[in-house]
Amino acid sequence: MSQILEIRDLKALAKRRVPKMFFDYADSGAWTEGTYRANEEDFHKIKLRQRVLVDMTNRSLESTMIGQTVSMPVALSPTGLTGMQHADGEMLAAKAAEDFGVPFTLSTMSICSIEDVASATTKPFWFQLYVMRDRDFVKNLIDRAKAAKCSALVLTLDLQILGQRHKDLRNGLSAPPKFTPKHIWQMATRPLWCMQMLQTKRRSFGNIVGHAKNVSDLSSLSVWTAEQFDPRLSWDDVAWIKELWGGPLILKGILDVEDAKMAARTGADAIIVSNHGGRQLDGAPSSISMLPKIVDAVGDMIEVHLDGGIRSGQDVLKAIALGAKGTYIGRPFLYGLGAGGKAGVTLALDIIRKELDITMALCGKRDIRDINRDVIAE
Repeated sequence: MSQILEIRDLKALAKRRVPKMFFDYADSGAWTEGTYRANEEDFHKIKLRQRVLVDMTNRSLESTMIGQTVSMPVALSPTGLTGMQHADGEMLAAKAAEDFGVPFTLSTMSICSIEDVASATTKPFWFQLYVMRDRDFVKNLIDRAKAAKCSALVLTLDLQILGQRHKDLRNGLSAPPKFTPKHIWQMATRPLWCMQMLQTKRRSFGNIVGHAKNVSDLSSLSVWTAEQFDPRLSWDDVAWIKELWGGPLILKGILDVEDAKMAARTGADAIIVSNHGGRQLDGAPSSISMLPKIVDAVGDMIEVHLDGGIRSGQDVLKAIALGAKGTYIGRPFLYGLGAGGKAGVTLALDIIRKELDITMALCGKRDIRDINRDVIAE
């Protein structure tokens, strides 16, 4: 781990330590993966202004996201199956985020449950909600998030139907994994991962099994999940969720100016410009390419965040410069988790923090709250 200098180093190590089906789940997009690649590539096209002979002392990355103080404007994205990158993965990542002073967002489709994560942390975390056809289950999830004292609800809007991800289909992905010869071989070549998994009881979807109607095991879970994502989800449901939750609400999955305007009218606290990491509509624009347009349209009405493609502290700075008040990392922290558990997540955050800090200084700024489009080279 001492030779890990950038996020792609963590990615390479995670690839060697995590069974292929689960590494591929984290590291894949829909269809041709064109939007997944564009999320990263479009950041590289943005150039920064280098400034010299300015005071670079006493720098600060501290900021706020939806009024909550953060050590830097970065949160951990909600990611499904996180606990399959490393045993008890959500709990470890949440502890790392808490120690670092940034938000952790738990996915509905997590391996560790809301209650598991609450037991491992001392400060409130955020919870991400998928709206299912079973509205009683949705109400129960919200009640559980309230009981766990979650300080924000992130409502994902762009998964009414599931985008096709070829790698997952070819790998026969499931949680827990299937025991075909191919899957047994994938696990047998990752003995450390297997040893860690044998030491935990958390190997299925903790927020669903035992909580959803008639879901008590993996086979019943598969049937339930296939039927539950609701293609009828509408803006009326957002109002219903907002009233039920009663706390800070973030809407994730906005990639269009018209949708951003409608989201701003809901009274939510923030929107996340996101294409689901390139995992839904392949051929959609990158998140960063849409950010300035959405900020210009609604930035004075609602807080705008960005998710998708961030692989460095420089990417964070570019997003902040283009108007985001906060950013999210999914794959970078998953790579860290797969590479080294809690220490790996901490290392991923530390890499991004150092890159953000140095880049900000070399752009002639000392406070992240002063970053704007002036640091972007024309």
